[in-house]
Amino acid sequence: QVQLVESGGGSVQPGGTLRLSCGVSGVRVNIIAMAWYRQYPGKQRELIAAVTPSDSTDYHDSVKGRFTISKDDQRNTVSLQMDGLIPEDTARYYCNGRVQWSTWGQGTQVTISS
Repeated sequence: QVQLVESGGGSVQPGGTLRLSCGVSGVRVNIIAMAWYRQYPGKQRELIAAVTPSDSTDYHDSVKGRFTISKDDQRNTVSLQMDGLIPEDTARYYCNGRVQWSTWGQGTQVTISS
């Protein structure tokens, strides 16, 4: 059974940085595409960044050039480096497969405010 544990969120000022991490168990990140999602209150989760087993990446237009997704095959983790944060990045962030499993972690809250 897949288990996902997100961490690294917090509250920062605009222009700040955060690094989110996702611990994955039950599946190896080197054989399946992984992704980060964000969820605004009352909205559905949306995919913002994905990484393939061969480390190809793609991003939602709103985070291109600011966020970087990566994975560590040995530690079986997926990370999201978030730079140049803006208030519109305030949301709860989750990791999951690029093709979503039904299981979700608790997510991690990111709040950007001055």
